[in-house]
Amino acid sequence: MITMPHSNKQDKSFYIATSNLLNFALPERMFYPNAAVYTQAQYQQKVTGLADLLSHAKADIIATQEVWDEEALVALAQRLGFTSSQVLCPLASNQANSPYTQGKGAQDTPAVGLLSRFEVVDWQVLEQFDPLAVVTIPDEGLYERFNRPPLVATFLVYGQPLTVITAHLKSKRPHYLRDANGNRLEDYADPNIRVRAKLRSLCMRAAEAAALRLFIINTLRHTNHPLVLLGDMNDVTDSVTTQLMAETSEVIYDKTMRDMALFDAARVQTSYGWMKDVAYTHLYQGMPEVIDQLFVSEEFLLDSKFSLGEVERVDYFNDHLKWDYQQRVSDHGIVRAKLKFNHD
Repeated sequence: MITMPHSNKQDKSFYIATSNLLNFALPERMFYPNAAVYTQAQYQQKVTGLADLLSHAKADIIATQEVWDEEALVALAQRLGFTSSQVLCPLASNQANSPYTQGKGAQDTPAVGLLSRFEVVDWQVLEQFDPLAVVTIPDEGLYERFNRPPLVATFLVYGQPLTVITAHLKSKRPHYLRDANGNRLEDYADPNIRVRAKLRSLCMRAAEAAALRLFIINTLRHTNHPLVLLGDMNDVTDSVTTQLMAETSEVIYDKTMRDMALFDAARVQTSYGWMKDVAYTHLYQGMPEVIDQLFVSEEFLLDSKFSLGEVERVDYFNDHLKWDYQQRVSDHGIVRAKLKFNHD
């Protein structure tokens, strides 16, 4: 049975948030060869810490990144008042019959997930690129699959279908060449090689953004279907790769693009967005930046003739990023939006 987040029938508002959980794995489980496993005590501390952070957001839908084990995400969800049936994280499944993981959880790289108090109508994992997004990565060859596949789910929110996409794009860290056993093939100290490695990362992130964009176009074109894209995009809102997904700027030149464009929730919120002036979700080489983002489709724009609702406000939870690194259960802030569908 689905527990609806609000009892007032006239109130069709809900909160949606995104949070990178920083290598969230079960205890005694190796996720990276060079990373220490969590002890039982460390795992419990991680679950408690994440629950404390996310409890302040009070979100009805939560997009998560860096999940290694769905069982860990279920434990966190239950601390937040969700049930196990309200957790979706197929690429980190611990069920032996999982066609993705055979019960081993995520392998090689962590997965994204979704928690929702609303009924799931449909879901899918995006693995393969549309051919138009396939590129050749320098020295590596064709890049045609997501490294961390996005998760797409459609929820029934107060009777209105809403599609939510959570993504975790390739980071800006240099992508160095390795052999089949994971051994380094390049000199990490060579600044010239570092340029080449960063170029590879950019190409990978751009291809992932393009593949997501093509999926979004096919979902939104000539429809009045609301969509939210959120997650760890690993670059700022106005970056080339993020705007490749959103194409917000194209609307200035072609109003018909509103049908397929996405809009930064912080910039279209209907309350005064003072929080955006102090917003950051990550510290990259000591500099604050917003790389965890939340975009909405035209249906959440009040001035659109196709409007179904609005973004009432956007909040950033980032105080924990001021703590010493060893004390942080996550190295990303939480972005939360209050969305509302129009009254009947």
